[in-house]
Amino acid sequence: MLKLAFVDMDGTFLNSAKKITPENLAALDLAAQRGVQFVPCTGRNVNGIPEQMVSHPSVNYAVCCNGALVCDVHTGGVLHEVGIDKETVRALYRQVEDLPVTFDIFADSKVYTLADRWHYLDEMPVDEASRAQLKSIRVPFDGTLDQLLAACGTVCRVNVFFMTEEAKSQVWAAVDADASLRRASSLPCNVEVTDVSAHKGAGLRWLCGHLGVDVADTVAFGDASNDVTMLEAAGDGVAMANALPEAVAAANHATSSCDDSGVARYLMPILSTL
Repeated sequence: MLKLAFVDMDGTFLNSAKKITPENLAALDLAAQRGVQFVPCTGRNVNGIPEQMVSHPSVNYAVCCNGALVCDVHTGGVLHEVGIDKETVRALYRQVEDLPVTFDIFADSKVYTLADRWHYLDEMPVDEASRAQLKSIRVPFDGTLDQLLAACGTVCRVNVFFMTEEAKSQVWAAVDADASLRRASSLPCNVEVTDVSAHKGAGLRWLCGHLGVDVADTVAFGDASNDVTMLEAAGDGVAMANALPEAVAAANHATSSCDDSGVARYLMPILSTL
């Protein structure tokens, strides 16, 4: 019986305008009535989860930073965290610092962007809704990477936005050369870096173990490469109509697009029978 619904945010539970549709809100309400918990499972940090979800009675936990962080959304407490060694972060930065890229550090429930690279957020090839959302959850850090790493706590994720295909190739090669790191993407112009053991599928399984829920009693929705492990791990993996081919290949089923409230359209008939 369904107990947990893991939902990616961008391109999945949120529409292309970065909003929760009325239909998806109705699914949250029905889930609360039927005792099913929604779990945001996202590359975002906890501060990037919409308030409509954080305050909803069907939402108690979130899997953040592509599985590197599991949080209690009500207290903000960290239940589980998988960090990247700071020397590894420094080594990666040294390989990409001369490229036209951002270098974003996810730590302390924040996303820090080195201030001298902030201008790339206005130059990267994304739609304006995405740009506004990405800038709204970032904090410019006016200092060096070494100063930032000395000031912050555990680094659970690094994000790099690249401006050119050549930069993309060099960043990907740098990440792939380190066996302790894993990379995924949620946008054509970014790479999301975590410890090799941290991914959405691992976060899903950890939370199920923490709550005593059988993984078979879960459903997961996603659209991008960083959702693949989650779609594979869940009892039922569902790809959005707007999903990338790798997400479709990893899923058991498909649903409508994020703009057509695909999560609600798939879940409402299931929730109605519980």
